[in-house]
Amino acid sequence: MVTAWSPSGKPGTELILAREWPGLPRMLVVIGASLLLSFGNGMLSRGLQHFDDFPARGAVLIPTGMTVSFIAYVIKDADTPWHRIFSLVGLAVLLIATVSFVGLRQLAASMGESAPGGGHGHGTEEETKQDEHAPVHQEPSPPAAPSPGAPPPDGSAAEEPGHDDSHAH
Repeated sequence: MVTAWSPSGKPGTELILAREWPGLPRMLVVIGASLLLSFGNGMLSRGLQHFDDFPARGAVLIPTGMTVSFIAYVIKDADTPWHRIFSLVGLAVLLIATVSFVGLRQLAASMGESAPGGGHGHGTEEETKQDEHAPVHQEPSPPAAPSPGAPPPDGSAAEEPGHDDSHAH
């Protein structure tokens, strides 16, 4: 039995309370399906967001994210039986995911995996390899004249008036 309660008495502000909590198995299914739905949506959105940077990976993430999100959405709803995954709507989602996978793979192959700039300004793979193997050589800098307020060259910190936190500022 469902009870309606309106704390303010205004229409549209009803709070519906269930007489019983769902059992532990149902709660675990809802929590698992919610996590799965979140992962699927993340796969879909990240695949779209980073398709220019990693087209082959995006071509897999986008249709997989659509499929995982649909399955999780069906499992999460208690009123919808799980075998609805294999219904006409499930078949349509599977068909759309398959067509998008094939199309995005073709697009990814035409783009190539090495997009200019390597995505997000990280540089290309060749530049990264050159940077990793380049010898690090730094010229020793000549000693500079101490500026006013700088600690003395012997390493001891000069205390400034009004500061008792034992840090040189």
